[in-house]
Amino acid sequence: QLQLVESGGGLVQPGGSLRLSCAASGFTLDYYAIGWFRQAPGKEREGVSCISSSGGSTKYADSVKGRFTISRDNAKNTVYLQMNSLKPEDTAVYYCAADESVSLLPYEYNYWGQGTQVTVSS
Repeated sequence: QLQLVESGGGLVQPGGSLRLSCAASGFTLDYYAIGWFRQAPGKEREGVSCISSSGGSTKYADSVKGRFTISRDNAKNTVYLQMNSLKPEDTAVYYCAADESVSLLPYEYNYWGQGTQVTVSS
C-alpha cells in the first residue's frame, strides 16, 4: 500500500529552524514529484515547495523563498524540507504529497501523508 509519512514538526521560536521529512513506504519515490503543502486553521491548503523526481527542478511559494529548501534522497526514499528563519505565520499542518506533476497546486496530487504540525511561537 502506497504510504507517505511526515515527521520533524514541532514547536520552535521565531527565527528558528526545523527539518521536515517525508518518507515513502510501499513504493519508490524515484518516479514521483513531491510537493510540500501547509494548512493553517481556517485557511485553504497552500503549496509551499515541490521537487521533480530527479531533484533537478524545484519551486517555492513566494512566502518561503530564501528561507525554505526542498531536497530529496532517493536512496533513502525520503524528501526533506529545511525551514529556516521561521515566522509565526508559518504555523500550520504540513503535508507532503506525491504525483507526476511538479506543481504547487494541491489538486494535482493524488497521494498524501497525514501531516505534521509546525508551530512557531515564543
